[in-house]
Amino acid sequence: MNEASRDIRRAAYAADPAATRGRLHPEEESAHRSPFQRDRDRIIHSSAFRRLKHKTQVFVEHEGDHYRTRLTHSLEVAQIARTCARTLALNEDLAEAVALAHDLGHTPFGHTGEDALADCMEGYGGFDHNAHALKIVTRLEGRYADFDGLNLTWEALEGIAKHNGPLLPSEEGLPAAIADYNARHDLELHTQASGEAQVAALADDIAYVNHDLDDGLRAGLFEIDELMALPVVGDCFSEVDARWPGLERERRTHEAIRRVFGLMVEDMLRESTERLRRDAPGSMAELQALPDPVVRFSEGMWADICTIKAFLYKRMYRHHRVKRMRVKADRVVRELFTLFMADPGLLPLSWQNHLPLDGDERGRAVLVADYIAGMTDRFALDEHRVLTDPWTRA
Repeated sequence: MNEASRDIRRAAYAADPAATRGRLHPEEESAHRSPFQRDRDRIIHSSAFRRLKHKTQVFVEHEGDHYRTRLTHSLEVAQIARTCARTLALNEDLAEAVALAHDLGHTPFGHTGEDALADCMEGYGGFDHNAHALKIVTRLEGRYADFDGLNLTWEALEGIAKHNGPLLPSEEGLPAAIADYNARHDLELHTQASGEAQVAALADDIAYVNHDLDDGLRAGLFEIDELMALPVVGDCFSEVDARWPGLERERRTHEAIRRVFGLMVEDMLRESTERLRRDAPGSMAELQALPDPVVRFSEGMWADICTIKAFLYKRMYRHHRVKRMRVKADRVVRELFTLFMADPGLLPLSWQNHLPLDGDERGRAVLVADYIAGMTDRFALDEHRVLTDPWTRA
């Protein structure tokens, strides 16, 4: 075992880099980085990760420099995941890798783009951003001479695939990208995810609830007075107001939301520590075999988070400014899909080289969806303008 694999604080139920289940394509391991550290580094250096800088979180990327993008969101999730994994004696590097990769499969324009692309792909196998993230790291990233994708460890891939929990058979079946890879490299989709992946999933909830409150206030979609009735949030603003009466808006908002952030993290750590003590898993496999996740919020905190999410859905995600942007984004994605399906010769040559044989309409649709999903907001808008505006040069 190399020095990078040593972690004296790691619990028995944590993922052990020295006992990794390996990579689909065997590689010589590094003398200075553990397998999970290499996973993290490969994700950070991937082109898909860089493109997150220009992909929507809620606001279209070019609407302002102060709003979160998929990249800044992913970095915030990774920071929370590392902190929580360390406290729970899990493997920090694996938790960070899963957190950094969890949104790689998002389309341009956030969930609006995903919904539009999923509709376009109905009848062709559908589209799911979580499945597409797995496809990116196992097939679409073309960087290495010996294999497609990033050749991440089994543990990292399992965490990406099961980011939202076990994937159980349904009438629709598994997303094609996950089913295809799982047939080659069994990710045991029916079990709970590792503790590290469970941490990454809840870190995602904590990050987006808090930064959407911040971004919504910054954008003027709602006011602080409207947040005072919300559980947790209102109490935190009241605490800040009592300590610093008359504090300027920006500092007041930051002080309150960082308290909301802290309360959610502390609740998750407290509840998860109690569940780990109660269930006492003696290994990662025992943790994954449990009937329920061990990394959880308390029932009270989860109810409060659901109330906050309901507020954000009504006042932010359904705000007329955001809805207007979504109407435009939906049209751009659908029209791009229609144009490329009608004439694949509009695709870049590097993509045309991968077109399936004539008559394979499903294969063509999958290729077109992969191309569109990889676009940034800005690039999708430019492509649409070039292809639909007669006065724009190609």
